Amino acid sequence: MVERYSITCDADSVRARFSVDVPGFYKPHYNAAPTQLLPVITNTSPQGVSLFYWGIPPSWAKNKTVSEKVINMKSEALKEKPSLRKEVLKRRCLIPADGFYAWKRSGKKTLIPYRIVAASGALLSFAGVWEDYEDNDGGEQSTFILLTRPSDDTVRSITERMPVILSRETEKIWLSSDADESILLSAMHTPSGEPLSAYTVSPRINTVTEDVPSLIAPAPPADQFGNLTLFD
Repeated sequence: MVERYSITCDADSVRARFSVDVPGFYKPHYNAAPTQLLPVITNTSPQGVSLFYWGIPPSWAKNKTVSEKVINMKSEALKEKPSLRKEVLKRRCLIPADGFYAWKRSGKKTLIPYRIVAASGALLSFAGVWEDYEDNDGGEQSTFILLTRPSDDTVRSITERMPVILSRETEKIWLSSDADESILLSAMHTPSGEPLSAYTVSPRINTVTEDVPSLIAPAPPADQFGNLTLFD
């Protein structure tokens, strides 16, 4: 599961990379986490950045304010379940990012946080899907979830799943109003071609209220309690 990511660049960088309008409410996030309002680019409004909540309430939930939310969906599920695919692929989005976090298990109780980024330092785009729903107060909320895939060679030693990362070519397909399901599935399963690299970061990333530049700085391998470990 992908539970945290980062988008730390300024508005001008997002504007230049994705050729979109970036409104004044945009701000960097060093520790983007579920339930937060985060920037996305949707297939219905591809000309600009929108702010959506990360996490969709489960479809079975009667109480739309429940804390448990779906934050990821396996890309394989869309290939295996036609009814789900038809509904979900109506609402697609790009999630601008410059890295994501994963925790490597080392022993029964030790989890070491890593940040995974493009080796070139380039901005990335994760494939996502979005949904509008009405909350208990009658208000409409816009939400998104990340699509995930089995990890590549770089990430596999850390965690089993990673975001679906799109290339510049497949980004256009993902936002296209003309692409059919087979083309979208192909785009989703086409490697981005962007080599990744990984490094350990401070266990302060575990705290969702922490959102400062120092979180993305390399740090010696430490477990979730801040205890240094030789295993990286």
